[in-house]
Amino acid sequence: MSKRPIPIALQDEIKAGEVTDIYFVRARRIIEEKGADRRVVAETHAYSFPSGYSWAVLGGVEEVAWTLEGKPINVYAMEEGEVFRVYEPVLAIEGRYTDFGVYESSILGILRHASSVATKAARIKLAAGDKALLFFGIRSVHPAIAPMVDRYAFIGGCDAVSGTLGAKLLGVKPVGTMPHALILTMGGQVPAWKAFDEVMPGEVPRIALADTLSDERMEALMAAEALGERLHGVRFDTPSSRRGDMKKIVREARWTLDLMGYRHVKIYVSGGLDEEEVRELRDLADGFGVGTSISFPPSIDLALDIVEVEGKPFSKKGKLPGRKQVYRCSRFHDTITPFGKTLEKCPLCGGRVEPLLKPLIKDGEIVRERVEPVKIRENVLKKLRSLPPPEEFDPEPLLHVP
Repeated sequence: MSKRPIPIALQDEIKAGEVTDIYFVRARRIIEEKGADRRVVAETHAYSFPSGYSWAVLGGVEEVAWTLEGKPINVYAMEEGEVFRVYEPVLAIEGRYTDFGVYESSILGILRHASSVATKAARIKLAAGDKALLFFGIRSVHPAIAPMVDRYAFIGGCDAVSGTLGAKLLGVKPVGTMPHALILTMGGQVPAWKAFDEVMPGEVPRIALADTLSDERMEALMAAEALGERLHGVRFDTPSSRRGDMKKIVREARWTLDLMGYRHVKIYVSGGLDEEEVRELRDLADGFGVGTSISFPPSIDLALDIVEVEGKPFSKKGKLPGRKQVYRCSRFHDTITPFGKTLEKCPLCGGRVEPLLKPLIKDGEIVRERVEPVKIRENVLKKLRSLPPPEEFDPEPLLHVP
């Protein structure tokens, strides 16, 4: 066995179906040797969400399309970045089981991880409101997947990412201020802030890390006095173990900066933030840096299940048999119907509906045009703005057989 310094799966190995659970390999062998291969339809769906979740954001569709391209199958899927509910199929595969069965582990790994990151980013973006949300989370994941996490954090709603390679692949510029290491290496706060100002090009905002050696309020004022009008903002990255009441700290710093004539200096907060902290601070802070809570979010537990065999509805217990379509109206009412049963009006409000599952692969060929991440993110934000208020949002779709 050859040694691999970094134990990660290579793209060719994923494409070849080698990243799979052994029981899928054994199932394929048995089916082939017994001549029992059948044409089936398998759907990917979530039958439950994490506590407090009523919707999720779909990610990973483009990667799944690449993985399955060239196989003699047909695939329907929701759009990358679509908002979906429980029970709703987000992707459906039609073909002989032996042509795609071994890819189940990879398909679900891609969709689950991508959707979980995108969903958490979307939830925190809603909590942040109109304040900037920056993703600083690649240090909490394996470097091999850092660009992937950057992608889905961005697609889910983060305004920017700090990862250099992730940003390059997204087609955007990376953002970030300075590490504590710079301040310690330079021998103190003021020398580090001034060196940053002298060395960095003009388009880089002068944001001083202001929590390294002393009180946040005092360091914020020191930074303002050191850089004056050139200072764009300060960042408080105080760990939770030393933080105290962050809302009081930010309020105190804001008051002091304003009092001393530095109203132009913005305040950014990072360090172990999640939805609750962001929501609590958004009226005081100007932006947030969030990492681990997006990188390691609650899982959107998608599953892949056969629902039709040789054209007949057939599924294991606990799953809705039969291939399905999802229709949505402008009021965000969702209806699940049997596939092929056209629905023209929403059964709940009578509004016009559109199908969400659309062709992705036809006879092995990808038939959907690639959408740039920036555009996907715009679409996600538009959908988030159109969500009904929580008290009016039904977390379950209507099941309707015309």
